Amino acid sequence: MESTTKGFEALNLSEQICRAIRGEKYDSPTPIQHQAIPHLLEGRDLLGCAQTGTGKTAAFALPILQRLSEGRKNPGSKGPRALILTPTRELAAQISDSFRVYGKHLNLKQAVIYGGVSPKPQINSLRRGVDILIATPGRMIDLYQQRCFRLDQIEVFVLDEADRMLDMGFLPDIKKIYAMTPDIRQSMLFSATLPDDILRLTKHFLKDPVKVSVTPPASTVDRIDQRVLFVDRENKGALLESVLQNNDIYRALVFSRTKHGANRIVKNLGKAKIKADSIHGNKSQAARMEALKKFRSGKVRVLVATDIASRGLDVEGITHVINYELPNEADSYVHRVGRTARAGTSGVALSFCDAGEKSYLHNIERTIKRLVTVINDHPYHSESIASKPKRSSGSNGKFSGRRYSNSGAKPGKNQTRRKYFSAKPRKRSRGPRSAVSA
Repeated sequence: MESTTKGFEALNLSEQICRAIRGEKYDSPTPIQHQAIPHLLEGRDLLGCAQTGTGKTAAFALPILQRLSEGRKNPGSKGPRALILTPTRELAAQISDSFRVYGKHLNLKQAVIYGGVSPKPQINSLRRGVDILIATPGRMIDLYQQRCFRLDQIEVFVLDEADRMLDMGFLPDIKKIYAMTPDIRQSMLFSATLPDDILRLTKHFLKDPVKVSVTPPASTVDRIDQRVLFVDRENKGALLESVLQNNDIYRALVFSRTKHGANRIVKNLGKAKIKADSIHGNKSQAARMEALKKFRSGKVRVLVATDIASRGLDVEGITHVINYELPNEADSYVHRVGRTARAGTSGVALSFCDAGEKSYLHNIERTIKRLVTVINDHPYHSESIASKPKRSSGSNGKFSGRRYSNSGAKPGKNQTRRKYFSAKPRKRSRGPRSAVSA
């Protein structure tokens, strides 16, 4: 394996940046970093297709830090030089942390602005002058209209998680912000998927871009053990409690379709003496950050989230992702299950499927081009749902074209549930590691 010096310094990154990387014990660039950084250091625009967990934050953060440090200027009041636009508060905070870590030897100033908290500290940071601004669209436009900062000095503009921003209805805001920036600048767009809306946006947002794709759109990690449990809707709560009785589920992220549903799941788990908390848009930023803190520290074993609130969520050691409700978009499923099996570990994705969600499951299987293995030996199994047409089970089932094939057998009656539900986190090496979770 390459050393840190050969790995990152071979990309022509500065000694200060490489020293910060060494401090994090990253040993070599991830594929997207290896492919993107040389082009970005040359000043090229870039279209990156990559999911969170592939190291894409470092892929754009390191070149930005290098560029701003080489052309060092005193940060003018209200005039940042780099802008990173991202859909959620949690992702903005994580990106800010990454810039702080990688740029700790460069003396560059940054600010992060998002809604849900008082704007006064954010305004004060902007007035003191910043080199790098990380923002969510709503709060950014609000402060811009209050003339708290300007964007005429922007040299680098990053649009992160572009597909999710479009899903959340931010396209008008993106266009407004785009029009505020100078015509001459370096631009980057990162997206986990590349639907037609993103490709149309790319034509206006990027100039002669380099395209970097490290995983096929809507791919799932091979190390994720994906399973589906057919269950009547009214039994989902009892099934979740039954599943979580297994102590091998060390850290579980549970997905709910709605905010009220997430609260109800947490309340019911509390009655069953299972420690859980929720994260969704109705909670204040302080409450969301506190829930994340408890989840990361292990004070709660289960975090219940909605899709929007979890976008970009990066927590080490999630052993299980549980889809309490299947998403109606296959891309959302891929994003959800990608919260586990990160940084070289394995993980399990369990999906509860009721009668009304059978079509969602079909779409998911078409997208990931494989069957999701059925667990039928749990106490709440619904054979009437499982036996509906166009569905078969198997451990290595593949989907090709319009026909399903089944190359594996159904779980036997004597097979233990632990085989399917358990995935103990692998012990982490104390030695160097890849920047896969950056």
